[in-house]
Amino acid sequence: MTAMSAAPTPPTAASAWIEQWSHLVEQGGAVLDVASGNGRHARYFALRGHSVLALDRDETVLASLAAVQHVSTRCADLENAGWPLREDEKFAAVVVTNYLHRPLFPYLFDALAPGGVLLYETFAVGNERFGKPSNPAFLLNPGELLEAVHGRLRVIAYQDGFINAPRASCVQRICAAAPARPTPTGLTERNNGSDPDRYVLQG
Repeated sequence: MTAMSAAPTPPTAASAWIEQWSHLVEQGGAVLDVASGNGRHARYFALRGHSVLALDRDETVLASLAAVQHVSTRCADLENAGWPLREDEKFAAVVVTNYLHRPLFPYLFDALAPGGVLLYETFAVGNERFGKPSNPAFLLNPGELLEAVHGRLRVIAYQDGFINAPRASCVQRICAAAPARPTPTGLTERNNGSDPDRYVLQG
């Protein structure tokens, strides 16, 4: 979508981080793919039976998703125009990879339905040693994703470090959940008991 793309040739397989935590997304729940690019994650979740809304400013890449079952698209300039979603549009998951525009953070959190999951992975400080992006505006500072979700979402998993695949990069990634909707008994829909919500962790 912008100069913050991961590589000259965009990957086609879903991110391992997204795959690892996709089981936490409510079965059949709607997914928002932000700065979707070639739509690898829109396609991934569509194949899993989710309806997906792909946001990007590139009409060409969005057109390539037009024939994909369960995927709808919306052309939007996320950095120079207003947030393109209505307040009542909520999602079981919001997915962001290889993209950073810090003013969007509050909108991403607000787009989550109760119990919805934020799956976010992008480049971090140190990546300038390995290639693009190298502009500090496009690189997360240490602990920045943790700070961004603090007080808004419950952190399930977080990493900040170096990876070799799909290419040498410094990344930061998080899986975090919005508060679940309380039931008339005062308990959450997820646990039906007095203990805090527990999420299935996969190594």
